[in-house]
Amino acid sequence: MALLDNLNPEQLAAVTLPNQHALILAGAGSGKTRVLTTRIAWLIQTGNVSPGGVLAVTFTNKAAREMLTRLSAMLPINTRGMWIGTFHGLCNRMLRAHYREAGLPQLFQILDTQDQAGLVKRVLRGMNIDEDKFPPRQVQWFINGHKEEGTRAKDVEAYDDISRRMGEIYAVYDEQCQREGLVDFPELLLRSFELLTRNEVLREHYQSRFRHVLIDEFQDTNRLQYRWLKLLAGPHTAIFGVGDDDQSIYRFRGANVGNMADFERDFKVPNLIRLEQNYRSHGNILNAANALISQNRRRLGKNLWTAAGEGEPLRIFEAQSDGYEAHWIVEEVQALVREGLARNDIAILYRSNAQSRVIEHALFTAGIPYRVYGGLRFFERQEIKHALAYLRLIANPEDDNAFLRVVNFPTRGIGARSIEQLQDAARSAGTSLWQGASHLSGKAAAAVGTFVRMVDALRTGTKGLPLPEVVDHMLQASGLRDYYTNERDGAERLENLDELINAAAAFIQDEQATGAAMAVVDADEGAAQPPGDPWLTAFLAHAALESGENQAAEGVEAIQLMTVHSAKGLEFHAVFISGLEEGLFPHEQSVTEEDGLEEERRLMYVAITRARTRLYLSFAQTRLLHGQTRYNVASRFLDEVPAGLMKWLTPRGGRLVDDRAWQAAPPPARLAKAQGASGSGRGALPFRIGQNVVHPKFGEGVIVNVEGSGSDARLHVNFGSQGMKLLQLEYAKLTAA
Repeated sequence: MALLDNLNPEQLAAVTLPNQHALILAGAGSGKTRVLTTRIAWLIQTGNVSPGGVLAVTFTNKAAREMLTRLSAMLPINTRGMWIGTFHGLCNRMLRAHYREAGLPQLFQILDTQDQAGLVKRVLRGMNIDEDKFPPRQVQWFINGHKEEGTRAKDVEAYDDISRRMGEIYAVYDEQCQREGLVDFPELLLRSFELLTRNEVLREHYQSRFRHVLIDEFQDTNRLQYRWLKLLAGPHTAIFGVGDDDQSIYRFRGANVGNMADFERDFKVPNLIRLEQNYRSHGNILNAANALISQNRRRLGKNLWTAAGEGEPLRIFEAQSDGYEAHWIVEEVQALVREGLARNDIAILYRSNAQSRVIEHALFTAGIPYRVYGGLRFFERQEIKHALAYLRLIANPEDDNAFLRVVNFPTRGIGARSIEQLQDAARSAGTSLWQGASHLSGKAAAAVGTFVRMVDALRTGTKGLPLPEVVDHMLQASGLRDYYTNERDGAERLENLDELINAAAAFIQDEQATGAAMAVVDADEGAAQPPGDPWLTAFLAHAALESGENQAAEGVEAIQLMTVHSAKGLEFHAVFISGLEEGLFPHEQSVTEEDGLEEERRLMYVAITRARTRLYLSFAQTRLLHGQTRYNVASRFLDEVPAGLMKWLTPRGGRLVDDRAWQAAPPPARLAKAQGASGSGRGALPFRIGQNVVHPKFGEGVIVNVEGSGSDARLHVNFGSQGMKLLQLEYAKLTAA
């Protein structure tokens, strides 16, 4: 039949399976959505099930709409009544139909994330709980995390006073929701699960109604979602799970990659089909992905292949610094565009959002339009805007916009009423808000006065400090660092704040290298460090310019920038994966976490399989961290790709150059300096990171890090059973192995 035309043998087998449980391992680019949609259409067309007997779960509303659109094009049916949607959407539908049985009012309201945060704050105020001790965001995370595990407040284990108090807050929060007829997102699933668990009649009704349950992106389900699906499986229900355990990258959201293996075991799945033919990438790209992911032990296993030919080798570039890495990427992008490749078909991927700043700066400087996909440009991010507002107040306390942005961030008890009184006082006196604070009285005067004194202390404490230290001091003394440390998803925001320190250090280096600094600051010739305030003013101007309308407008062709997490589900002709260094990708936290390294490898697998024809992998020997230069080891992932699939654009394991001289030179000069570097010279090192060495006392080892340059350099050497040693190069007595 026409419905089954152009399916490959594995796709055809999956679509036409008998009415039994099935698990489809759908590799990247293997036509997963087509198989899932065609399976539903085939079941309906052949009379196996009516449209109302299908329940299909997707992870986004967009995917659900696409599935319904495709079905409408395949079959002359009305899809409006079909149960196809996200977990939250389907649970909402079920609860609306059975609100009485679920213990809800008929017109219950759904709280979005922001509304939920507001309710948590109300509960804390009602319980007279100090928000500094129990930050609202942390409480919100605690409640949602327990709900997603299926745990009610009465069942929360109290390990200490904090967890006991958290449990009490959770209980009061739930009571408040029930009183007001409110349901948050995790509650939709938990309430629906509890409804089916305790109501046998209702459970049997849905089990007999939904003869076919289909799940998209099975690898992204959490524990409660899987338990909900199991409740819907009656004696005559066939569950059709589609997913790729090699692309499970959302553990931080609660996804449990083990659900796929549990499903196969729990339901004694008789049909396991692997969709391994890839319609996206050339052979060398797929072979690299296969070799990499084969290092993971806990996987169901599959091997991607293509009929499109081997294609080009992976291009590998080793840069001397993160700045030069970005410059090289820009040059390659320009070459691709000259070859006729559309900018929309070029993507630059990175592990951490903080990495985008250096790349954005290089694209901006080169005048290349770009778009940050699924996120904000560096200088537009909330935490960066807060930090810049504090810096603006240090430079000029009369800045009312900056004052209003951070006067109560982090929270310091300055409410809307106090701010209104301050604005009235400033307006009456014809002054700035800063000066208007002196005209306040009562409670408002005390609260605002504390903020004013804190900013005064910031200005005093940063006077005369180098610009990167000004930023670092501000982040600590303002409370921004502590605030994001206590936030559930604060790790990425902290990385961005650290990157702001790097941005300040890079700004100084670039200004000094080009001579433009002398036009910005009035410093004595030969001064080691120009005065702090003029540098701060110049840096703030630089930040404002780079946060302007640099991102490409809608409809304009642009290079796509994104994290690897954001890239899942997308594809491009040419892909750059940057920052392939140990500690960055794989992330340093992954080594100590259970399944952490395997998830990082899955993340790299996702990144590789975004590319259709060209794949570029790059890393930097040095990278700024906290305003200081960090020396890096190349990512282990590069060693897990067969050498025959790669083309090194730089000599592998090239010698490090003096980083201070390197950073002082503009990018073209840096390239010449790197190409001309030799074993002689004040800054050159006789050893490199990753090199095997021998010590007369400790034996054989490998250099894993380098601090400093020249004879003052210190080497971190791993001597295996002898442990890690820190050796001064001048006295190290090391020889090459």
